[in-house]
Amino acid sequence: MPEVDVLRAQVESFLAFCRVEKGLAANSVSAYRQDLARYGGFVAQSVEAGEAEWVRGYLDSLYAGGMASRSIARHLTTLRNFYSFLLREGRIGFDPVETVPLPRQAHSLPKYLNRGEVEALLQSPPSDTPAGLRDRAMLELLYASGPRVSELCGIEMKNVNLDLGVLKVTGKGSKQRMIPMGDSAVNAIRSYIDRGRAALLKERASGYLFITARGGPMSRQCFWILIRKHALAAGIGRRLTPHLLRHSFATHLLEGGADLRSVQTMLGHADISTTQIYTHVLRTRLRKTIDDHHPRA
Repeated sequence: MPEVDVLRAQVESFLAFCRVEKGLAANSVSAYRQDLARYGGFVAQSVEAGEAEWVRGYLDSLYAGGMASRSIARHLTTLRNFYSFLLREGRIGFDPVETVPLPRQAHSLPKYLNRGEVEALLQSPPSDTPAGLRDRAMLELLYASGPRVSELCGIEMKNVNLDLGVLKVTGKGSKQRMIPMGDSAVNAIRSYIDRGRAALLKERASGYLFITARGGPMSRQCFWILIRKHALAAGIGRRLTPHLLRHSFATHLLEGGADLRSVQTMLGHADISTTQIYTHVLRTRLRKTIDDHHPRA
């Protein structure tokens, strides 16, 4: 069997492992598939033979193509996971990626909305239409609890408890967690359920909380379009994404005095190092604490 065919079979085995045994979400598996398809395309055109030469040549091609360090790091992480799987399965004799260092990345601070922009955005959807009630409930919940957009769109009715103000979401790796909601989000969801959801369903059945006019669950792509529409209506000139509102949730929590571990839990970060992108907020708060309370400030 030609080497490219062997690689293709190995990739399919790895993706099946990610999907079935690791329980990764479809989006994660799709991202792995795209990265490895690009790698396979390079291997098919390479004059070199052997995994170590392929990996080095592939990474060189990404650098030569002007790809950003963050994106190259993601491709390298994909290869590390792939070859680590093959090594555990006994399909290769050594890991060709083990000694390859991750590219150095500039750590940019997360962008977020100020409180005035958030308030304008939340007030943008009309409260007298079913779609407006749905959009306002989604925006309120995104800012109140900080779920990922895939988690937001995947919320099921059975996992929402408005009386207790909590809901269950399914995150990366099919891990579930409970997250609290504030009164504004609870009231917005209750108004949507009472006056909007049934009108959108038109006697159709759905187990999802947020649905479209066709009765299906809200998709990530559709919500991206909606949030940009409401951002323009709210006078927010910069490009707005659901993740920017998630950043705003975390930043405003920390500004209000929340600790980093609590924010980590609510965001669903497996590692505290992921949450530490927000430490700029803690440093700012510490400076203000000293200025306000130290006698020699």
